[in-house]
Amino acid sequence: MPSIALKRIYEKPAASDGYRVLVDRLWPRGVAKAAAALDEWNKDLAPSEALRKWFGHDPALWPAFSEKYTAELQAGSAAQEFMARLQGQPKITLLYAAHDQEHCHPLVLQAWLERIAAAGGADFFHCY
Repeated sequence: MPSIALKRIYEKPAASDGYRVLVDRLWPRGVAKAAAALDEWNKDLAPSEALRKWFGHDPALWPAFSEKYTAELQAGSAAQEFMARLQGQPKITLLYAAHDQEHCHPLVLQAWLERIAAAGGADFFHCY
């Protein structure tokens, strides 16, 4: 099972990051694509455009946002496919641009991906 870390994309890339994947739907302002040192930009792991706009980074909406985003992850196959594809990676770092590190979608995504990995990837959805 790979370890899954979180990191703001504005922080300097490090070899210890492992597989670096941007999980925002929009490209972060002020970041050159070459400087981002990405292995992948996976927009499908981000919340839908409608959910992102509804949330608007309002901490008061965080509990409801977390539930709605979890439902989106469960309804789709992007997270499951992502983990199945990267099973052999020792470390995955989810990159994001949000300033509020306590109320950002990668926290929900990290927990979801860890549950998939712990449940054996493809078998995850058959367990619930």
